[in-house]
Amino acid sequence: MYESTFKNVDDILYKDAGCGSELDYVEQSSWVLFLKYLDDLEVEREIKAKLVGKPYIFFFESQFQWRNWAVPKTSGGKVDFDRAKTGEDLTQFVNLKLFPYLASFKQSATSPNTLEYKVGQIFSEIKNRVQSGYNLREVLDLIDVLKFQTTEELHEMSFLYEDKIKNMGNAGRNGGEYYTPRPLIKAIIEVVAPKVGNTIYDGATGSAGFLCEAFSYLLTTKKLTSEDIEVLQNKTFFGKEKKSLPYVIGVMNMILHGIDAPNILHTNTLAENISDLQDSDKRDIILANPPFGGRERKEVQQNFPFKTGETAYLFMQHFMKVLRAGGSAGIVIKNTFLSDSNSAPIAIRRELLDNFNLHTILDCPAKVFQGAGVRTVVLFFTKGEPTRNIWYYQLDPKRTLGKTSPLNDKDMAEFVALAKTKKDSDLSWTVEVKEISTDTYDLTPRNPNRTHEVDLRHPKRIIEEFRDLDNHTTELMTRLREMV
Repeated sequence: MYESTFKNVDDILYKDAGCGSELDYVEQSSWVLFLKYLDDLEVEREIKAKLVGKPYIFFFESQFQWRNWAVPKTSGGKVDFDRAKTGEDLTQFVNLKLFPYLASFKQSATSPNTLEYKVGQIFSEIKNRVQSGYNLREVLDLIDVLKFQTTEELHEMSFLYEDKIKNMGNAGRNGGEYYTPRPLIKAIIEVVAPKVGNTIYDGATGSAGFLCEAFSYLLTTKKLTSEDIEVLQNKTFFGKEKKSLPYVIGVMNMILHGIDAPNILHTNTLAENISDLQDSDKRDIILANPPFGGRERKEVQQNFPFKTGETAYLFMQHFMKVLRAGGSAGIVIKNTFLSDSNSAPIAIRRELLDNFNLHTILDCPAKVFQGAGVRTVVLFFTKGEPTRNIWYYQLDPKRTLGKTSPLNDKDMAEFVALAKTKKDSDLSWTVEVKEISTDTYDLTPRNPNRTHEVDLRHPKRIIEEFRDLDNHTTELMTRLREMV
């Protein structure tokens, strides 16, 4: 039922003049799903209050409750067509009354960590893009059938929502920034191995894939007490996201995974001067895939000791500062970071080796990120002691990755197993820090077991890589035009 409903919603949005791509479909279905979720939550809380003989104070005023404006029902449970708005009446109510009312929660909320504040911030950032009130009526009727009241329902919903996010990540308009392959995320989390009680942070949250998967991982690591659940709900996961769309999607994704009021702030992480960070800002675990290829203004660069316009390098400095002594990190970054000869990346690598234990580097092949030809690595490090040895692993799925052949959990299995022992193999090797040049601090992966191999690529693969580079260039040109 859920899968067909999502598809039917997308088909309706496809026909609407206000929705032009998969990104719009996800955004618009997200706010509708969010309000339906909140209504189901209210129903559940009202029932619980009645069972203990307590009055229940509703989250929304009566006219703004889903059951009264979206799909009002008769006493027999049928849709009340006399009360159900449609056409221009519906779009005017949503645009001129509903959204402003929900946006006002941002001012009235007692704290940024409350669900009220999240509601206010979300509806301050997005707009209803569905131009036809008749299309919106169809969407509301479809979403109304969905239920959020059991663990099984939420699990299925979160799975399908992740699939929508993945499709969005392949839709262009820089959507790939939002989606990191889940097999890669799960492998990173297994290697970092967070524990209940750790604080977990992603300063480039995107669709919150790292935080959602970390939550799922912690749910299975031990038998949880009610105190553990409270810690996971309110004191474990923290994030920041600059852009409106991924912020909305990240909050919704965490809610569907079971986090009631996600601690995600809508802010530019890099706008903070890292010298102003306090101990209370520091976290035990950092899991992130910061955006790369972007350029930051000079005033933003002043917030960091090593000045650079490359966003990924600024994020690296932020993460190194935020990580608490003894804490661990797993961070995805483009592989050129390991060899870039500019002064900032050299200084960051020196700092990483001198004051952190960079114990593992995972070298990923091209097309781990669908639609992007850029090569990436994953850096695993702890804070508080210098690096002695770096264990490298060269991920080799034995096939060309792509949309029809994406990265999977089986591809990551050997890496996860060997990372626990740092065992050398045909695909893994160890480098002593004393072997690394102190002039360049070049950390480029060079597999000593494959020095004799010549990379004779199939012509089809070469053509695919050229196409990826063309797409990447087009994306960069689009960004530049948007900035002008």
